[in-house]
Amino acid sequence: MATDKTPMTPRSQRAFLQRAWDNLTAPSSAISDASEQQVARLAASFLLTISALTFLGGVARLFAGREFVVAFSGGIGYTLVTTLIAYTLARTRLFRFAIFLFSVSYNAIAYTSLVAGGSASNHSLLILIYVPLSLIVASAFLSPPAVFLLTGLNVGALYATRFFGAPVPDEFVVEVGMITLIGLVLILLTNFRNRNEQLRLNQVQSANRELENLTSDLERRVDERTAELEKANRQTSHRASQLQAITELSEAIAQLKDLNELFPAIAHLISQRFGFYHVGIFLVDGERQYAILQAANSTGGQRMLARGHRLGLGTGVVGYAAQTGQPRIALDVGADAVFFDNPDLPDTRSEVALPLKSQNETIGVLDVQSTEAGAFSIDDLQVLTTLANQVSIALENARLLTETRAALIQVQEVYNEFTRSEWTRTVAASELPGFRYQSGRIELLENVLQTREVVSAVERGQTVTNQPNGSGEKRAVVAVPVKLRGEVIGVLHIESNRPSREWQQDEINLVEAVAERAAFAMENARLFQDARRRAAKEQLISQATSRISSAFNLENILQTTAEELERVLGGSEVLIQFQSKEQS
Repeated sequence: MATDKTPMTPRSQRAFLQRAWDNLTAPSSAISDASEQQVARLAASFLLTISALTFLGGVARLFAGREFVVAFSGGIGYTLVTTLIAYTLARTRLFRFAIFLFSVSYNAIAYTSLVAGGSASNHSLLILIYVPLSLIVASAFLSPPAVFLLTGLNVGALYATRFFGAPVPDEFVVEVGMITLIGLVLILLTNFRNRNEQLRLNQVQSANRELENLTSDLERRVDERTAELEKANRQTSHRASQLQAITELSEAIAQLKDLNELFPAIAHLISQRFGFYHVGIFLVDGERQYAILQAANSTGGQRMLARGHRLGLGTGVVGYAAQTGQPRIALDVGADAVFFDNPDLPDTRSEVALPLKSQNETIGVLDVQSTEAGAFSIDDLQVLTTLANQVSIALENARLLTETRAALIQVQEVYNEFTRSEWTRTVAASELPGFRYQSGRIELLENVLQTREVVSAVERGQTVTNQPNGSGEKRAVVAVPVKLRGEVIGVLHIESNRPSREWQQDEINLVEAVAERAAFAMENARLFQDARRRAAKEQLISQATSRISSAFNLENILQTTAEELERVLGGSEVLIQFQSKEQS
């Protein structure tokens, strides 16, 4: 089965060749400096290029008809071998030594050719081609001392050829001078180049240091700003959580009205929401001598409550706040002069006492303690002050509610007593024990009904039924108290004409509803009669006053007064006499 292969495009071919060349000239991984890596790569590239060109020269000699041994013998073979050795060294940390080795071996070709060729060799051509080229290559990669050493070796080698039978041309001294001059010029150029590179390097390093300093300064500023923002965010988050806790506490406190429930709830809620070690609530006594603990959340606080813990005003942090009405913070209770050492709370390291005020008067203290030294900041004090104000309002509202309830109960009792006395007077004045509806007609009761059901309904103030239920009882009775504002003013007694009847709950509810409405109707009727009676009395008084006022002498005034009183009171004897101090 044939497999389709996508042909490589020129661009992909160039990329492939570039990757291959990069791999062949890659410097050693042991070289860490970037500039040294570039020099090593350049040295490897140069030596690889020379090796390739030398190899191509040998291949060209093969195509020229020479044998392989002949084609790669002599200078080409020597150059190829030494260049490959130098290339191999260039791939290591010895890349500069590789260039030095290449230069020495390249010069050796010229001197070997002079010795081997004898008079047939072109002395000047060999010297002026190989030696300057090797020196130029060396100056591009090596230091000035290395170039100087290589120049000296060339001069020495040139003199040494005379001892191996090489011809000495007339321009020998000129050749030595030229080699020396070329070497010196290259040394100067190399030194100048190195100095310029060092100067540029120093400038770059100085710029880098300035950039590093600037970067470091910017990083420091960013870190400082970040730290400030994080601190501000933490403070804002902490403040928001505290305000949220105050809101939740306010909502929870608003639902509690009883002081006995309010004090413990406040202590536990504050400790739970804010995580404090101990929260206590003190109230100042009536004589304003002591601050008495009312509630606490901690175990030690419970022991203090059990023994009736109290502090004299001015004693300790709590006593100070109770006496002065000012908040008091003890950031390090061990060193605070006014701290009252409490064995029930041994872990306390910080304490804050906040006065609870009502109408500018300190009525108590909110005491908060922490196990951390310096746990309360100014922001915490502001938040806790707001919380203390909420607690003060809650205490005042609870106190007012308690007083209002007590006053309402008292008013209710007075009104109930008034209702009871008024109905007692009304019943006594009417001389009617009650009414009975029977057989389609209404008749007056001759005597007060005192059955067992009636007596029980009056005493208990609740509906009483008497069901036969198979017992010996032959009556089906329901007695419902007629109540007005909790006071029994009568009884609604119903007896079924069917002795076996069982009263259903909806029937009892109906009778109770009728009794309730009857009570209000009877009260309205009583009030209406009282109003008519007072109106009639006011009318009689007005008429009598009018007649008395129409008289103009003393005798007529006294006579009219007696007549009006006799008319109003009906058949009473009226006596009016004067009274002096001597008669009294």
